[in-house]
Amino acid sequence: MNNKFSNALFALLTGVLLQVTANAQVKKKEFNIVPFLNAYNVNWNTPGPTSMQSMPIGNGDIGLNLWVEPNGDLCFFIGKTDAWGAAAATEKNNWIKDGGVLMKLGKVRISVSPNPMAQQGSPFRQVLKLHNSEILVKEGTGANAVQLRVWVDANHPVIRVESKSVKPVSVKVTLDNWRVGRGDIILPKQANKITWYHQNPDYADQHLHGIIFGGIIKGKGLATRDDTTLQTIKAVSSQLISVYPLTTKNLTPDQWRAKLNSEITGIDAQPLEQERLAHQQWWSKFWLRSWIFVNGDDVAKTTTQGYILQRYITACAGRGAYPVKFNGSIFVVDNPQFKANERDPVIAIDADYREWGGQYWMQNTRAMYWPRLMAGDFDEMQPLFKMYLGMLPGNKAQVESYYHHGGCYFQETSPFWGGLPYMGPEVEENWTGHYFTPILELSMMMLDYYEYTGDKKFAREMLLPIASAGVEFFDKHFGRDAWGKLLLDPDNSIEMFWKAHDPAPDIAGLHAVVARLMALPPNLTDEKSRENWKRFYSELPDLPVGEKDGQQVLLPYTGPQTVKGRNLENPELYAVYPFRLYGLSKPDLQLAINTFNARAFKDKGCWVQDPIQAAMLGLTDIARTYVTFNLARKEPTLKFPAFWATGHDYAPDEDNGGNGENGLQEMLMQIDGKKIILLPAWPKEWGNTEFKLNAPYNTTVQGRIVNGKLTDLIVTPASRKTDVIDLSKN
Repeated sequence: MNNKFSNALFALLTGVLLQVTANAQVKKKEFNIVPFLNAYNVNWNTPGPTSMQSMPIGNGDIGLNLWVEPNGDLCFFIGKTDAWGAAAATEKNNWIKDGGVLMKLGKVRISVSPNPMAQQGSPFRQVLKLHNSEILVKEGTGANAVQLRVWVDANHPVIRVESKSVKPVSVKVTLDNWRVGRGDIILPKQANKITWYHQNPDYADQHLHGIIFGGIIKGKGLATRDDTTLQTIKAVSSQLISVYPLTTKNLTPDQWRAKLNSEITGIDAQPLEQERLAHQQWWSKFWLRSWIFVNGDDVAKTTTQGYILQRYITACAGRGAYPVKFNGSIFVVDNPQFKANERDPVIAIDADYREWGGQYWMQNTRAMYWPRLMAGDFDEMQPLFKMYLGMLPGNKAQVESYYHHGGCYFQETSPFWGGLPYMGPEVEENWTGHYFTPILELSMMMLDYYEYTGDKKFAREMLLPIASAGVEFFDKHFGRDAWGKLLLDPDNSIEMFWKAHDPAPDIAGLHAVVARLMALPPNLTDEKSRENWKRFYSELPDLPVGEKDGQQVLLPYTGPQTVKGRNLENPELYAVYPFRLYGLSKPDLQLAINTFNARAFKDKGCWVQDPIQAAMLGLTDIARTYVTFNLARKEPTLKFPAFWATGHDYAPDEDNGGNGENGLQEMLMQIDGKKIILLPAWPKEWGNTEFKLNAPYNTTVQGRIVNGKLTDLIVTPASRKTDVIDLSKN
């Protein structure tokens, strides 16, 4: 045989054998997430009795609080991310009126007769099945057993309730509406359907005026009993009930109804089984984006549960028209015994109520969005970016009108349409008046989004307009000191120190953002902008540094000055998070650690940033303490294990869970440029863990931790494996 030929054949066969072996290895390492998720399904064996014992479920825009009353009736509130109503004309707090009220669409009740729960002690089970995102309710036993399956279609704006029973039963659905006469209209004499809507009053703010939201309830075989009730024409063994919500702006009620009927026709054109399968496939793909399963003691299990359920709750409300509200998302409930504070009287609140109103608070809202990067939930970040991009033109015009220069910033507390008060240096100090940081943190997040996704269209159309406007504002709004350095004065050091001199958060944000803007590819930016950024960067002051207890520490603002503290925050640590000037792989780590150890406030939970900052500094024990606290901090008056305690906000407190997510991710993986640092703050007692996280440059990192050591590492694309630093080897 020709040697050349035989060598080529040998090489070919060897290559095939190696490929087969590699494929077998990859196949062997495939991770079956379903049993891991199933272990964290939420199972209850006692009904309600009220919405405070509800489970959340949603499709990213439409969310339900679902519970079962002791008599067996299945009930749910319907929330929607764009159901913006107006506060009552008698409301005294302008900041609540200005923000609007994110309302429920209504409450639906489903009853079965004969009642499978009629006898005391009848079996009951309610399960939130995470992998498919459905709630399964089983009532009764034997011939009297009834099953109700509820899901909110991941791909269409429709709520599905499917009933099955051993023997035929009568099924009734009722709309319970507590706002009739207060903006809600129930249309009379609707043939075999219930139609209702809310229309904002004439006195509503112009941005709320013209909004209509509501829905239609219908189902084959359901007949009208009255304007709010449908019932099966005859006893049935299976029944489908569908609820179709819709919000519109600047349409008449008749146009709203016509649009909704058109949408219903399109939704119902597809077979139910096909829609359910597509729904299940969406959620299956969602769960495969990333995961963290910590195996070990009860603390490890509770932490994993909190992480999974918080990610799920955010997904249930994260793909709508507006971002997730930190103070309850779309999952607030009613409470006949509500007390805002211990010294306040008890009042009854309905499910439209939420403390801290309808405005968005950037420092709280960000907490749900930073974890989306490593989770790979990039679609859920779009509503946040779009909302602030929508504010940009109006805010820029106000900056020009007030101060006669270009640029823009975002108010720390703002309604979804934006807007800015005049805040010249002569205006009296307050919590959020001279507070200009949000546009810098949003720019930092958007720069990360671009690095993770490589989406150039996003960079040109969203990132650069916002980040450039923010840098321009700081450049033109503030003067220079005697050395030609930017002089930020007056400028709040977040809510902590009002009208401070060169506050640390804004100095850190400018250093981080401007440096990254300069590093963007030349095909995204123009030469004039790059030259301006370079000039401005050279004018930025250094972060303020001082001494405490004989050690160098970062300061919240530059001296000499004394500014009264107003809140419970550590603004000097913004240089660690969110602006990442300090960290494990960066210079002056000890300075940052000294600063963290010397911090004045060490509270846990809610919007506190300590779990993230501790992880970023490699302080494993502290990070673990804070993260496990966050991810177990259930509100005692609510039943669902990831409806977090009110804290400084309102239950379920979403920034508490978001900060827990973020902290856990940073304990497991940190990013510095192209470097991927694994297990930077991972406890030894969490030695058995399965994980997959996302990293910049369209990278995923998957592996196992066995007895504290990293194993079975899969980095995609494989070329990025050389960027991994495994700290478990130390």
